[in-house]
Amino acid sequence: MPQEQYAHRSTMQTSEGPQVYKVGIYGWRKRCLYFFVLLLMILILVNLAMTIWILKVMNFTIDGMGNLRITEKGLKLEGDSEFLKPLYAKEIRSRPGNPLYFQSARNVTVNILNDKTKVLTRLVTGPQAVEAHSQKFEVKTLSGKLLFSADDNEVVVGAERLRVLGAEGTVFPKSIETPNVRADPFKELRLESPTRALVMEAPKGIEINAEAGSLKATCRTELRLESKDGEITLNSAKIKLPNLPQGSSSSAGSRQKIYELCVCPNGRLFLSQAGSSSTCQINTSVCL
Repeated sequence: MPQEQYAHRSTMQTSEGPQVYKVGIYGWRKRCLYFFVLLLMILILVNLAMTIWILKVMNFTIDGMGNLRITEKGLKLEGDSEFLKPLYAKEIRSRPGNPLYFQSARNVTVNILNDKTKVLTRLVTGPQAVEAHSQKFEVKTLSGKLLFSADDNEVVVGAERLRVLGAEGTVFPKSIETPNVRADPFKELRLESPTRALVMEAPKGIEINAEAGSLKATCRTELRLESKDGEITLNSAKIKLPNLPQGSSSSAGSRQKIYELCVCPNGRLFLSQAGSSSTCQINTSVCL
């Protein structure tokens, strides 16, 4: 470059002064940027406020959330809790002094599994019935005394007294073994077999006692009292046999009302008009 031109340009820059170039965002771009920064700050504040509100409503603390608390012994739930899926726990118990409720819209099922996830015991409480599936079912008192037990072979009632409150009594399709059968005070006891025979057996004896009432035994065909090695005793102030057959009179003109009780070889009882001696041999035709 010629020296004259360089000197001329230097003279022009010196006379006009230094030029300043502005660096940054100006105009509508600057306003948009400020608007977005302000909007972002508002969203941050709203998000922070919502987070604080959720923490307050859900009761988040260091020990847990809401009604759920984490303790040294496990999880603690206060108030009503709802489980949408199966609950697996080693132990479930209520607060001391408060009951424990299990509530469901359909049924509540409790399963006991083995190591191979096979069901060993199942308890189902439904709207129609309560079902227990197990090899043996037992009911005991707090002291450990057996009250009720049931399995495939037998049902045991361990209570001192078994009371049946049904109006129709109790039906036993098969035999029953018990040391004592009695009714409540001022109630009658009835042993009945509508279509079959009623058999009572005991190796040492059978005692039928009605202390404040009468005793009645009714059957359609045959009533048998049998003692193989002992005796049958009817101990009463009055013993009445009203429908016994009578033998023929010893004489046609006799009007006496004294009779002799006779027994046939087959065990049949009949009355024979008494005489100076036994008249049972005269009326043996009644035994035929």
